[in-house]
Amino acid sequence: MKLIFLGPPGAGKGTLATRGVEICKVPHISTGAIFRSAIATLSPLGYKVKAIIEEGKLVDDETTILLVKERLDQQDTQAGYILDGFPRTISQAEALAGFSAVDKVVNFDIPDAAVLERLSGRRVCRKCGMNFHITFNKPKQEQVCDACGGELFIREDDQEGAIRKRLEVYREQTLPLIEYYRNQGLLVDIDAQGLIDTVVANFKKALGIS
Repeated sequence: MKLIFLGPPGAGKGTLATRGVEICKVPHISTGAIFRSAIATLSPLGYKVKAIIEEGKLVDDETTILLVKERLDQQDTQAGYILDGFPRTISQAEALAGFSAVDKVVNFDIPDAAVLERLSGRRVCRKCGMNFHITFNKPKQEQVCDACGGELFIREDDQEGAIRKRLEVYREQTLPLIEYYRNQGLLVDIDAQGLIDTVVANFKKALGIS
């Protein structure tokens, strides 16, 4: 099964993708992983991506599309995949349609208030990187990591202003994809607010997986 995951930051796409790999027996492919792999291989495209990222810029559509196509041409994707972080725009979606036909596009629906609660409440250990949450996954001792005793902090991306900016960028760039795929009859909406097991159950039901 060839799937695309859509949804705002904090919707839980990465967590569900991990479960989706087990359920669908297909690889999870994120643009971040593709970029890191390209850089590690020291290919011409990898050098280009490395230079772009080091300059603090976004990787352009042409380069991203080439890398995604290269990844989807590999043997492990022939039975399917879960694409996370691509496409982000209509032009990327149109390019994808030129070399791979997706079966379903899963839209993780969650209101902004829930995203703000999830992300602004996240705390990360400075030493080991373990994640906690002030509501859903509290550390045993406030501001102290359970695993290593390191200090917990709020990432810049998890500050309320940064979250609102990320949501604004998402709406501008990615929301049009929802209607694009809905018009093609490929979109399925999943309520992403519940506990992970509930979201997984909804995911399986929407895709007709027993």
